[in-house]
Amino acid sequence: MFVGDSMTIGSAGDYTWRYRMWQHLNASFGGPYRIVGPRRTLHDPAEDAATSHAYRDPDFPESARGHLAGWGEGWLHMAPVIGETVRHHRADTLLVSLGLIDLGFYTNAIQTAENVREFVAGARAAAPHLRAVLMPVIPNVRAAADPAFGAECAHFNELLAKAVADLSTPASPLLLASEPPGWHIDLATYDGTHPSERGEHLLASSFADAMHQGWGVGGTYRVPLG
Repeated sequence: MFVGDSMTIGSAGDYTWRYRMWQHLNASFGGPYRIVGPRRTLHDPAEDAATSHAYRDPDFPESARGHLAGWGEGWLHMAPVIGETVRHHRADTLLVSLGLIDLGFYTNAIQTAENVREFVAGARAAAPHLRAVLMPVIPNVRAAADPAFGAECAHFNELLAKAVADLSTPASPLLLASEPPGWHIDLATYDGTHPSERGEHLLASSFADAMHQGWGVGGTYRVPLG
């Protein structure tokens, strides 16, 4: 199950990195899998709501569009609902990209890290053997322009790495994904935050490579040139 904010839900007309991950899993996964989640839609800027079904590839199947992601949502919003969502959809692996919206609008680094721990506890209460890959906050244009905000993002990433190390267990392993190599704001995003087509591939590659290296799942992701 994909869990995330606006970078994960995507906007009308996007492929999304979820789509890129679906393609990768189809090509390299060594066994059957299901993509699950309570939501299927994209964010529609015209309505400022998650009402769009206009994926760039209309053949992206409905069965693969499941997610728990929302425009303007963060760890603060997902921690209270992750347990019931995991239980209802029988998720056993979470790919999570959250935090930028928390730090930008709701909580500081320490508070956000506390919500990470609440999130993990809630997910495990529903599925004790759950696995998860957690993405650090990828600095955006605001972090580049505002040193204080950039420092808060860096502080949170340190706390996230510590939480992953503290909370990972053999029965319920956690992995910390790497910030996508080659993530340059002008190329990897279309507005300083949200992923361009190249950025979608880079995000998917970080999750895919973490799963492959940490758990032997799937294969190495090949980011297209250009």
